[in-house]
Amino acid sequence: MKVSHSFPIFINDDSKILILGSFPSVKSRELGFYYSHPRNRFFLVLSNIFNEKCPVSIDERKEFLKKYNIALYDVIEECEIHASSDSSIKNVKPIDIKSILRTYPNIECIGITGGKAKELFDRYLKDKVDIEVKYLPSTSPANARMKVDDLVKEYKALFD
Repeated sequence: MKVSHSFPIFINDDSKILILGSFPSVKSRELGFYYSHPRNRFFLVLSNIFNEKCPVSIDERKEFLKKYNIALYDVIEECEIHASSDSSIKNVKPIDIKSILRTYPNIECIGITGGKAKELFDRYLKDKVDIEVKYLPSTSPANARMKVDDLVKEYKALFD
């Protein structure tokens, strides 16, 4: 089924780090915000890095991201996907990364989360950016081999 990204990039003029996933899960699309699957560890990982209480509501998550100058989006603007399966993604329309970086010049680094996001970023966007890019493991429950402590170590590199 062809699906378009159903909610906007989360970014503001103070954002310094742009974190890109592949495409929102069904749960995230239903709730209208990034990493909304209840077992996704994205916000748990970030809260551990900053020694903060883990934000739960969408409003708490937005405030947390603003506080640490973090922007969120995905590599894909539109694609065919079955449920939330990254392996089913095809017929990709990537985001306009040049326009984003031109509009938000304070972005200093891009973090790419997960293998599919890396594959698609490298294929469609890598040659269009001239800032640092760091590849990170997925915080999805599907990546169960990575424990929270391991994810925290990997994600800290974004903020060094």
